[in-house]
Amino acid sequence: MLLEINADNPSPRKIQQVVTILEKGGVIIYPTDTVYALGCDIQNKKAIQQICRLRQLDPKKANLTFICKDISQLASYASQLENDVFKALRRNTPGPFTFILKANKEVPRIFSNRKKTVGVRIPENKIAVAIIEALDRPILSISLKNEDEILEYFTNPSEIYDDYAKQVDMVIDGGPGRNQPSTVIDATSRDLEIIREGIGELV
Repeated sequence: MLLEINADNPSPRKIQQVVTILEKGGVIIYPTDTVYALGCDIQNKKAIQQICRLRQLDPKKANLTFICKDISQLASYASQLENDVFKALRRNTPGPFTFILKANKEVPRIFSNRKKTVGVRIPENKIAVAIIEALDRPILSISLKNEDEILEYFTNPSEIYDDYAKQVDMVIDGGPGRNQPSTVIDATSRDLEIIREGIGELV
């Protein structure tokens, strides 16, 4: 299914269509404030495994990310937020940043990697935030990469649908995507370390 949603004023009815699919264990492709991403309910193991198969990743080794609606929701999955890390989150979210934090026991076991960490994002995208608010919990997110030699990521929702219509339950058309991912910051200690340069500039 290809579902067009207004990026500035997402329809509650359409958002509920998305949530219904997620609650049933479906996989979606949706827009963020950076690139389009694969997404599913973080509590559905089969959906997570399906996303990992699509990206040819091992769930126990993959760097998977939660998309959260705000810092409060994000903090419920982190073992501890140092004061400096909390201030950085306040300054830079919502926005195009992925923060790597120490995970706590609320993070589903399938996400448990050897480092016991989890990537978290609070995007500045109304569609993504509306989905999370309606679902009432974060969604798994992993960037949708393109095999094109020029564009590393898909930017056209129609092209995404052409390629993935039979592999996912829904593709959301929220307008053109970007071709540059988020900036990734290791925030597992007081000294923040940028481990991937992306769109976001840390302040």
